Amino acid sequence: MQRIALYTVAVFLVGASILSCHRNTSGHKQTATSASPNIILIMTDDQGYGDLGVTGNPVIETPNIDALAKQSASMSHFYVSPVCSPTRASLMTGRYNYRTRVVDTYVGRSMMDSEEVTLAEALKTRGFRTGIFGKWHLGDAYPMRPNDQGFDEALVHFGGGLAQPSEPLHNNRRYTDPILYHNGEEVQTQGYCTNVYFDRALSFIEQSQQQQKPFFAYIATNAPHDPFHDVPEELLAKYRKKGVSSALRGDFPNPEKRAEDLARIYAMVDNVDQNVGKLMRKLDEWDLSENTIVIFMTDNGPQTTRYNGPFRGGKGQVWEGSIRTCFFMRWPERLKAGTVSDRPVAHIDIMPTLLEAAGTSLPQDRIIDGRSFLPLVEGKEVEWPERTLYMQWHRGDEPKPFIAFAARAPRYKLLSPNGEKFELYDIQNDPSEKQNLADQLPEVVEKMKADYMTWFRDVSGTRPDNYAKPHIVLGTDHETTTRLSQQDWVLTQGQGWGEQGHWKVEVARPASFDAEVVLDKPHPGWQLSISGSGKTFRGTITNDGTKGTIPNITLPAGKTDLQVSLSNGEKEVGPYQVILKRR
Repeated sequence: MQRIALYTVAVFLVGASILSCHRNTSGHKQTATSASPNIILIMTDDQGYGDLGVTGNPVIETPNIDALAKQSASMSHFYVSPVCSPTRASLMTGRYNYRTRVVDTYVGRSMMDSEEVTLAEALKTRGFRTGIFGKWHLGDAYPMRPNDQGFDEALVHFGGGLAQPSEPLHNNRRYTDPILYHNGEEVQTQGYCTNVYFDRALSFIEQSQQQQKPFFAYIATNAPHDPFHDVPEELLAKYRKKGVSSALRGDFPNPEKRAEDLARIYAMVDNVDQNVGKLMRKLDEWDLSENTIVIFMTDNGPQTTRYNGPFRGGKGQVWEGSIRTCFFMRWPERLKAGTVSDRPVAHIDIMPTLLEAAGTSLPQDRIIDGRSFLPLVEGKEVEWPERTLYMQWHRGDEPKPFIAFAARAPRYKLLSPNGEKFELYDIQNDPSEKQNLADQLPEVVEKMKADYMTWFRDVSGTRPDNYAKPHIVLGTDHETTTRLSQQDWVLTQGQGWGEQGHWKVEVARPASFDAEVVLDKPHPGWQLSISGSGKTFRGTITNDGTKGTIPNITLPAGKTDLQVSLSNGEKEVGPYQVILKRR
């Protein structure tokens, strides 16, 4: 790899919660620069606040991230959504996810409206070259893919992670040598997935320098998201030998399995740490460090009960352990290491902050909920009007008022897991959420409930059909082969991923398609059909029942529900995936 010199911004996001994730170190003299910093944004998946040495974990070893924390300014009260896609939508747009049509993490509810303006698109107006490596989770088909939303270069897995129904069946649920998608084309990669993402990002940085363009590299790992079956073996052996019992939390019927799972999670995090170290050494080697912003945070809290610092709860909940994250921001040329701000900020603020750092403006044709906190990490004395941050998530097609929500005001936090019982905490003095003050301060509860409803009506009324599912567009030159999976279908039968569903599609112009139907279980002798636009087309299944084909599906222009069904006369189920190739 040839040596280069350029300016960089790096942003790192890991999955967890935070109290104050920093350590004081000597700072650098602040100097002005006319060059836009480049941007590298790295976000790990389901990594908890407590999955770092710098946050007090008694077992895990993360020396490179710990060093990054010591060299950074930090926001000690940083918030995200309880789960993946909502955080990513807010991160990309500076808007609450309910404005973007992203409601959930699967079955058609993690697709972001293509009319949203992303951080990548905004940076392109400043001349940045943009790339994503890893997890997108905001739509797998046109016009919602990362390449459609401002990224010049994309090497990603589909859906919410490897080993989900969005990935190719022949990937065999593996994290090592995974099949990924490079600018929409299926590619076989070599190596552990996290290593692949970082290595490709480094190559992207080199290419950007050769083109003499600033860059934005978004490295979003799927580790340490489950499943835990495929992890770096040498690191797994390390944590098996060390033992992880001191980091386990809760009583479980099978503590041995819990310990094994945690050893695997820590192996994945350790691997991330090694890659962070490699990246930081390259920045030094290439003389990039001084004008490089490095932010380290997460998408949500830990997916298993384990050491999580002082915080209560984990992924999917609205206590601090799910929605409060570490936030380290390293930029030696502009920020003094050890600077800490305790102002509550959130994922919606990242886009405004980075656009200010890059010297470009926010979109002016829409509501941007976030605000730049760059002056805060610079240690400046600035006016910071008080506000309340809102986080909410639950399963379903549309959000419901007061269900699984949290409202974080400057001092108090109001939440409800179920919309019936409300909890109020003095979060500044009780970050562990031990003393519920709802009965003692009913006037605060009622005021925060009223403010929440004002917010809820606002974000739900962004457009007349605010929670309508986006349509996958077929038949354009942008995507001549479209892969439809259970990730993006509308569930009509079954639970979880479901047995049957349909895809909401829009045919851009009259077109004909050949369909390859992928089956995850053999269905020899079953009947195969596809229905849409008032038409039904029949197909055939191979003799062994593992695959089907439906040729020459001719569809008129317009919107329709596309359903592919297998039937034996008594039961009807859906496919694993459908690959539509325009003729």
